Amino acid sequence: MAVISSLVPARFLTLLAHLVIVVTIFWSREINVLACLPVGYTQDQYNAADTQLIVALSVTLGMFVIELAGFLSGVSMFNNTQSLLSLAAHCSASVSLSLFVSQKWECTSYWYIFGFCSAFPAFTEIIIFIAVLGFKQKPL
Repeated sequence: MAVISSLVPARFLTLLAHLVIVVTIFWSREINVLACLPVGYTQDQYNAADTQLIVALSVTLGMFVIELAGFLSGVSMFNNTQSLLSLAAHCSASVSLSLFVSQKWECTSYWYIFGFCSAFPAFTEIIIFIAVLGFKQKPL
């Protein structure tokens, strides 16, 4: 029982840490867009890179909605496997996105972080949600 009681707050805190960093990237988007561009860039290149980053961050926020809905509804709150997966993914995302902002990484790096640290846990959350609500299965 001690594992469950320690995983729930840790998962919640890493979810919120990842969310705060994504919102921070929204606020400092211009700096990150400039890091994605060559030295002599045109306005069209800037607009394309800005749109790409806005889409990536918006999809990430959509994944947060999915994960927080499953977590806060209690569907996956006490699922140890999902909690560990989410904890590892969002902790990795928090560290990676902190480096993304501070070291001004390329925008393509964000898609890798998104795939492994946002999309994968949200996908597993959807599977658990379907299993619990669709098939009336007890959460693992």
